[in-house]
Amino acid sequence: MTDEVGVITGDVTLATVPQDGGLARIEIQYTDADEWYTLTGSPVPVPPDGLAALHARVVARVESGGAAHA
Repeated sequence: MTDEVGVITGDVTLATVPQDGGLARIEIQYTDADEWYTLTGSPVPVPPDGLAALHARVVARVESGGAAHA
């Protein structure tokens, strides 16, 4: 689920981008497209286990479908 266009499906690319204040912005795009969208619920706090762990959890949510949120 994205803030800008709602649900997107198909082949997507996910980026977890660190921000100031211990937050991470989660962005998603159709693979090889120019436009990036904000995953609903983003930005989110980076958990104690780090950015890579957060990214892995968000990837799992997106792969499971069901209009995943950050």
